[in-house]
Amino acid sequence: MILIDEEKIFSTISEKKPRSIALDGPDGILKKIQSCAHKLTEKYNIPVYVIGDTSWGSCDLNIHAAEMLGVDILFNIGHTISMEKFGDKVIMVDAFDDVDFSKIAKRCAIDLRKNNFRKISLVTNSQYLQSVQKVKEIFEFHGYDVIIGRGKGHLNDAQVFGCEFYPVHDIKDQVDAYLFLGQSIFHSASIAIVTQKPTFMLDPYFNEYSEVSDIAQKLEKKALLSIYKAQDAKTIGIIIGLKEGQFANIRALELKRLLEQEGKRILLIAMTEITDERLLSFQDIDAFIQVACPRIGTDNHFHKPVLSVPQAISLIKLLKGEAPQGFLQIKHWL
Repeated sequence: MILIDEEKIFSTISEKKPRSIALDGPDGILKKIQSCAHKLTEKYNIPVYVIGDTSWGSCDLNIHAAEMLGVDILFNIGHTISMEKFGDKVIMVDAFDDVDFSKIAKRCAIDLRKNNFRKISLVTNSQYLQSVQKVKEIFEFHGYDVIIGRGKGHLNDAQVFGCEFYPVHDIKDQVDAYLFLGQSIFHSASIAIVTQKPTFMLDPYFNEYSEVSDIAQKLEKKALLSIYKAQDAKTIGIIIGLKEGQFANIRALELKRLLEQEGKRILLIAMTEITDERLLSFQDIDAFIQVACPRIGTDNHFHKPVLSVPQAISLIKLLKGEAPQGFLQIKHWL
């Protein structure tokens, strides 16, 4: 069950005495956020707004919406990072899942012995960070050397984002395999792509674990195929994301210059939500590069190639006659 740190919200409101507040978070916990909003309205008798737009992470906080509403505090719930606040208005609030990993961790620890894995690393995303220590103890009890990768920037130890992989990349030469705690195929497969090491996903809800190497290879091949498809594009649209943490205009202009040197015609496009439906309106564009979020091209279907920044850099290498290899074996996909 998802547990929101409501006490942090209560204490902050009691201390700062805001005239109005807003709550924001990922779609998966929106029902919990609504319940929290009702409690806050009853307790403090102030306007409490639930921002209904998507919030994918600390790069997508909906600060503009909070400013439009004129609230004093924006509580972003469920995107645990190493920082507690952004500026004077945004406060990060934890939301952890209290599901028990013990059963699947014990079974996995026993089964993986036959693979001769001795040094493993535990990785997860925001909602399961509190489970890492307990799972670590289980694997150590079964004789494994467990290495926890150090966080950097917004990342806590053992934590990865959809675009940042410092805790796994920096220790890849020290471990035999990675174990991702949770149900995210994208995160676990991305770890396998970045590290090129066996990676297993531990699902505590169905009490099963699975290796994601095949999925990782398919995602990597899909990313490579998009690069080759974009090679023949005459006109490329470079999309600048308009969300606060996704705005990378300088990077877009840099890619524009490099691609124009290779004979490509470039159109700069600014968008908040990058969807296939919106891109179909740009009929004269043969391929797109978006500098907002590397997950957009992998998580969604597009009729035309939509490249991330690492793919765009590989495209430029390909146009120069170089092989586009190892473009995703990097710490940061932006």
